[in-house]
Amino acid sequence: IMKRFKKPRQFDYNLVAIGGGSAGLVSAYIGAAVKAKVALVEKHKMGGDCLNTGCVPSKAFIRSAKAFYDMKRARSFGLILQTASVDFAQVMERVQRVIGKVAPHDSRERYRNLGVDCFDGTARVSSPYEIEVTGKDEKRIVTTRAMIIATGARPFVPPIPGLESIGYLTSDTVWQIRTLPKRLVVLGGGPIGCELAQSFARFGSQVTVVEMQSQLMGREDRDVADFIQKIFEKEGVRVLTSHKAKSIVQENGQKALIAEYNGHELRIEFDEILLALGRRANVTGFGLEELGISISQRGTINHDDFMRTNFSNIYVCGDVAGPYQFTHTAAHQAWYASINALFSPLRKFKADYRVIPWATFTDPEVARVGLSERDAIEKNIPYQLTRYDLSDLDRAIAEEEDHGFVKVLTSPNSDKILGATIVGAHAGEVIAEYIAAMKHGFGLNKILGTIHIYPTFAEANKYAAGEWKKATAPKWALKWLEKIHAWRRG
Repeated sequence: IMKRFKKPRQFDYNLVAIGGGSAGLVSAYIGAAVKAKVALVEKHKMGGDCLNTGCVPSKAFIRSAKAFYDMKRARSFGLILQTASVDFAQVMERVQRVIGKVAPHDSRERYRNLGVDCFDGTARVSSPYEIEVTGKDEKRIVTTRAMIIATGARPFVPPIPGLESIGYLTSDTVWQIRTLPKRLVVLGGGPIGCELAQSFARFGSQVTVVEMQSQLMGREDRDVADFIQKIFEKEGVRVLTSHKAKSIVQENGQKALIAEYNGHELRIEFDEILLALGRRANVTGFGLEELGISISQRGTINHDDFMRTNFSNIYVCGDVAGPYQFTHTAAHQAWYASINALFSPLRKFKADYRVIPWATFTDPEVARVGLSERDAIEKNIPYQLTRYDLSDLDRAIAEEEDHGFVKVLTSPNSDKILGATIVGAHAGEVIAEYIAAMKHGFGLNKILGTIHIYPTFAEANKYAAGEWKKATAPKWALKWLEKIHAWRRG
C-alpha cells in the first residue's frame, strides 16, 4: 500500500500528531520526552473536548450543582433558615473560569517549551509522509516519518424530524447558555445525559430523561441503574426508559418531543432539549478518505493491536480509534501509538485493555473496573459475588452519604478480582484500590490485610474483602476451631 507514494529522502519530523486533545497531547509529550522531533497540529482549542466541552466543564458544573443542593439539604437538617437561590449565569461563568485555570496545562506555550512544534491550523493528509497545514496566514507542507491521527469525536445528532428547525443543545454547546431552562428534555440516559440531567434538576429545571433502552447507564448492571434512577426520581428528575424519540413539533409557541412507548405516543413539552446520545469519530474532511484509511462499521478508524492503521506508519488513538471514549483511555492508547510509531520495528508493544476503569459522576458516583455481573453472564465466566452496603460505613453515615454499595466479582474458590463496581460518594476515587489490584495481580486477601485509615470511604474496600472472607471461610474448619476453643476452656 505504501508503494504508491514517494518516500522523502529525509523528513522534517519523526512524528506529527493531528489533534490537540488528550490523545494528541500525550503523543506529542512522549515523543518530545524521548528526544524525537515532534509537531502537533490543532485547528481549534488546545485541550480538545476534555478541557473545553467535556470533563473539565462538566465536573465544574456538577460541583456547583452539588454545592447548591447541599445548601438545600442543610435547610432540611435545620442548619439554615432560608432557601438559597442560584444565579445560573454566575454558575456558567465559574465553569469558564475553571476551564481558563486548567488551560495552561494544555497550552501551545507549554508544549513549545517541551520542544514540540505546535501549528495553529487545519491539517490535511496528502500522503503517508506529507501533511498540508493551513494556518491563518500561511500554508505549508511538512514531511514526517510517522503520524498519529487523534482527531477525537463530536456529539451524535440523530435524524429526528423537526429537530433542526427548533434548535438543540449538545455537550459541546450547553456551556454557552446563561439562562436556566425551566423545562429541559435530556435525550439519552448514558453517562453524559445522567450527569447533566441531575445537575440541571438540582438548579431547579424540570428535567425529563428520555432513554430508548430499558434502563439508564446501559453499560452497568440493572441494580446499579435502578439505584441511580430512584435517586433521580427522589430529586425530581422524570425518567422515561424504553421510550423512543419520534419527532419534534412546535405549536402555539410550545416545543414538544413526541416519544413512542409500547406503541403509544407521549408528548413531552420543553423549553430546551439536550442531546446526549453518544459521540461520533471525526474521520472526514482531512484527507483520510482520499488516502484510503480503513474505517470500521462503527465509524472509527480500523487499527491493529499496536494502534497501527492499514498504513504502516500511520497510527491512531483516542476517541477516533475507539472502542472506549474516555480521556484516560485516550492517554493510555497514546503511549502505545507514540512509542510504536517512533520505535517500530525495533520495538513495539500491543495495547493492553485488560484493566479499563471508568466512572459516571452522578451523585452518588458510579465507578467500575473489569467485569460486571452482566458481562460475566454474557461471556459465560463463572464468578462469586460479594456485596457490601455503604449504610454500614461510619464515614458515609457521618456525611449523610450512607447509601450505595460495593460489588466485587471474584473467581470461584479464589480471591482473584474479576471486576468491581462501586455506587457511592467518591466512588471514582475509592475504586483505585481495585484498579491497582487487578493491574498488579493481588486479590482480596491482600486488601483485607492492608491497614485503611479510619474513618474513610476507602474502608469500604476492606470491609467488602471481609465479607468475602467470611463467606468463603471453610465451615468444617470453623467447627473444629469451635471444638478446640471449648476444649481449651476446660
